[in-house]
Amino acid sequence: MSEPCLSRSLDPIDWSDLRRDGHRMLDDMFDHFEGLRDQPLWQAPPPDKLAVIRETLPRAPTALRHVHSQFLSAILPYSSGNAHPGFMGWVQGGGTPVGMLAEMLAAGMNANLGGRNHMAIEVERQLVTWTRDLFGFPRSATGLFVTGTSAANFMGVLVARTRALGSSVRDRGLAEMGRHLTAYASEAAHGCIARAMEMAGLGRNQLRLVPADSEHRIQITALRRAIAIDRENGLQPFLLIGTAGTVDVGAIDDLTTLATIAETEQLHFHVDGAFGALAMLAPEFAPRLAGIERADSLAFDWHKWGQVPYDSGFLLVRDGELHRETFATDAAYLRRAERGLATGDWWPCDYGPDLSRGFRALKTWFTLKTYGADAIGRVIAETVSLARMLAARVTAEPELELLAPVPLNIVCFGYRGADSNCLNAEIVANLHEEGRVAPSLTTIGGRTVIRAAIVNHRTAAEDIDALVRSVLMHGRAAKVLSPHRARRC
Repeated sequence: MSEPCLSRSLDPIDWSDLRRDGHRMLDDMFDHFEGLRDQPLWQAPPPDKLAVIRETLPRAPTALRHVHSQFLSAILPYSSGNAHPGFMGWVQGGGTPVGMLAEMLAAGMNANLGGRNHMAIEVERQLVTWTRDLFGFPRSATGLFVTGTSAANFMGVLVARTRALGSSVRDRGLAEMGRHLTAYASEAAHGCIARAMEMAGLGRNQLRLVPADSEHRIQITALRRAIAIDRENGLQPFLLIGTAGTVDVGAIDDLTTLATIAETEQLHFHVDGAFGALAMLAPEFAPRLAGIERADSLAFDWHKWGQVPYDSGFLLVRDGELHRETFATDAAYLRRAERGLATGDWWPCDYGPDLSRGFRALKTWFTLKTYGADAIGRVIAETVSLARMLAARVTAEPELELLAPVPLNIVCFGYRGADSNCLNAEIVANLHEEGRVAPSLTTIGGRTVIRAAIVNHRTAAEDIDALVRSVLMHGRAAKVLSPHRARRC
């Protein structure tokens, strides 16, 4: 067997060998995708497979085909399972073979998208234009690919901080500014919002978590009251965060009213649209996002409902100059030139914290070009239809109960019983270990409930049937063994 690389280069001695290995690897992944439904959704890595990975640092080369063999036997079968059609735990997209191929091409280019004049930058710039137009933002808006909405929300807080305090806060810091900023979001908002306040140096205690109504949307009257109280106490409200698709049930805040309040109160209006924002691609659900076009900044993920492989988060900012003012840095090594590679009037490093950035835009570009935005919209609509089907099935079963509204594609339900908290948790653990369907857990009104988030384009009616059937089976079995289960709980 030939050595895997030359002494002075990491390229192969024999490209034909690498070509054969590469084709085999690609075929193996196509086989994986094609047979997803017949594979276990999840299984815990056994000790012998963990031992394959937990080795000392390899100093000598290993043949590529042997490394790939280890991947096939010890890594691929023990994934988190979100590509599987039965995956309904947490809000995670399923990815596509096209996205996988695009990721391979991006890795082959090995482009750094911090800046400079090359076509990868133009592809990301085009995605910014498409995204801006999709959400009705002005031509002056700017955007950026990031790891995910958690990062995008953090950056949105920083943009809002710059708007409130000016760019000098970057030099002087919050203490010297002598201002006490407060932000507002629903109690149903994602936990990354509080963490963003913490990381921005503002403190999570300065985030007012406003009560939600019966539909899990922020209460407008309570919001107005919270802002007024803070102003009366000499604090400076600066940021209002609306949610388009809450993490627990998928609720959408009244974004139009929130936008009006933000304008009246002179607050930065940021929307966390992690997965719900892309409902804009589905004509029957886009009207529910009315007001999102008035946001000052918007965070969402292409890798959820957009089905782009991880990771592919996005931040869109209405005021492009404010966006740049928040992050741009003058440094000799970032000097622009009038000629050559260092030209270009849009460098992404001016709009975020990263100088080294991968080519996330390519897999998003391939996904939208290959399937078309309308097809993604139809997938979104179908997942909502499946959620309604599940809700109807739950409502029709005397042993089950629907425990929250179903505004989009998330269904929260449970098995009836005096100890349903423990019972629901045990049912979900059993389902995970079976490897056919995998919902998750959340808390609604102090109760532990089963949460099915239907995001994957591969999920079908048969998976909904399997979920209901399995929940009923495990619930009935647990009731029979209730004394033993009580001891475990």
